Amino acid sequence: MATTMNKRINLMKPWVGDEELKAVKAVLESGYLTDGPVTREFESKFKDYVGARYAVATTSCATALDLAMRTLDIGPGDEVIVPDFTHPATADAVAMVGATPILVDVDKKSYNIDFKIADEAINDKTKCIIPVSLFGNPVNPADIKRIKSNHDVFIVEDAACSTGAMFNGVKTGTMSDITCFSFHPRKVITTGEGGMFVTDNEGWYNKAKAIKHFGGEMITGKNRFLFNHIGTNYKLSNILAAIGVEQLKKIDAIISKRVEKAEYYRKILQGNGLLTPPFVKDGIRHTYQSFACLVNHGTNRDSLIAGLREDNIEAQIATYCLHLEPFFRDSAKQYGSLETAEDLFHRAIVLPMHNFLSDEEQEYVVEKIKSRLQ
Repeated sequence: MATTMNKRINLMKPWVGDEELKAVKAVLESGYLTDGPVTREFESKFKDYVGARYAVATTSCATALDLAMRTLDIGPGDEVIVPDFTHPATADAVAMVGATPILVDVDKKSYNIDFKIADEAINDKTKCIIPVSLFGNPVNPADIKRIKSNHDVFIVEDAACSTGAMFNGVKTGTMSDITCFSFHPRKVITTGEGGMFVTDNEGWYNKAKAIKHFGGEMITGKNRFLFNHIGTNYKLSNILAAIGVEQLKKIDAIISKRVEKAEYYRKILQGNGLLTPPFVKDGIRHTYQSFACLVNHGTNRDSLIAGLREDNIEAQIATYCLHLEPFFRDSAKQYGSLETAEDLFHRAIVLPMHNFLSDEEQEYVVEKIKSRLQ
């Protein structure tokens, strides 16, 4: 096993190649660079892949979430339940429209929202719940179905990390009223920056299309728009969409390789008692957008990250605990204890995970973790 590594082991390296270059070149040569026919192709292929009826491409998952809030008319006076352990973008979308994020705790095994607590937090002001399929681990569709059957609330799933994830054969993108995805370079597939809003509701689809295009809807038979909504510009260009079309062709191979890498991490971490690998329930296809492990209580996670970086290994924290962030202290409300979220925030570490990671590099990562912690 190598004791030194001359090259940096990156946290993530997107799988892009000649196919993406050719697709981008074709768009550039066409002269049609903005949101157009290639964007429509990407939307069509993406909705078919996840099994949804409609898809709207956006500039990011964050803007897709914002689009979802605006499409559902969520605003001042409304409350939206959000897991406390997530990226700030999840709750930002709520605050951006003037609604109040209600922070609830998460499950210690899956890292996803604790639906039992979310159920208890629902009141007359609750308009929506935003569960997050965190790190590529999909939320349980049975939990969503139970919430929907018991309460008159919308479910907008933040699946930024979970394109291609499945729960008992059900793909992320078909479980919730609206699901939002990310194509940031750290995600399973990438367009550089980009996102997708998917739904089975035709009315929401048409409204979302209009809002992302300055609020305008094309008048049938006339070459102009009618502006029925306040809108903005969340359009995804043909250039970035072309990358997405090619990435979709690779997605199952990408996920398969990531699962293989995750299983090798589990094998070489087994029995060392230093890190707890991510829990995966039977019947789940986890995409391992992040391989998020937990250090033991009493271990200084931040010191471990700093040490690994000295060893030329890029590691980082998993995500944030929103109630500890200054903005959300004033703009959000807490429901119940958030102790699991806070514990995960302090103990979770993300290790390098990408398709080009070699067995030797994984062994080196684990070797250095052992040397830093033993």
